[in-house]
Amino acid sequence: MKINKFVSVILILILVSMLSAWSNSYQNSSDKNISGEHSGSAEVPKGLSVAKNPIYKVGSQVVVKADHMKGMYGAKATIVGAYNTTAYIVTYAPTTGGPMVKNHKWVIQEEMKDAGMKTLKPGTEVILVANHMEGMKGAKGIIDLAVPTTVYMINYIPTTGGPVVKNHKWVIETELSVE
Repeated sequence: MKINKFVSVILILILVSMLSAWSNSYQNSSDKNISGEHSGSAEVPKGLSVAKNPIYKVGSQVVVKADHMKGMYGAKATIVGAYNTTAYIVTYAPTTGGPMVKNHKWVIQEEMKDAGMKTLKPGTEVILVANHMEGMKGAKGIIDLAVPTTVYMINYIPTTGGPVVKNHKWVIETELSVE
């Protein structure tokens, strides 16, 4: 009987530990919980190539199928820029402190210090020069995934209300659909 209680207690502790780790990982897996000003500059990094034949042309009306931020999924958006590059999902330590930001979508090739022209492999350590979020610029990060693609800068109206988010960087083709 004592062995059964002991095993039960151990299993409960393991379960609680796993749920706690999962919860922390989930909370840090996106920027949806970050509040504040999300509009950005229309300025793009040097060397970024304008897409010649993007699926979604500048000025097109689309629906966002990404949920990088609160109010983004299902939002109506306008394409304000389309560029050919490699987009990365990265995990980074904010320069402002706090927990690691895991699986941030998207940082592009031209937004990493000394990234060169070749696609970086998962596990590669990088220094971010992107300034999408507070604490991102100058942060040390690790590549989680690389996707050669067309990236889009969009203006969108959050489904949660509030002002238009202007010049959001970046979404990829699979995160958009026609209205």
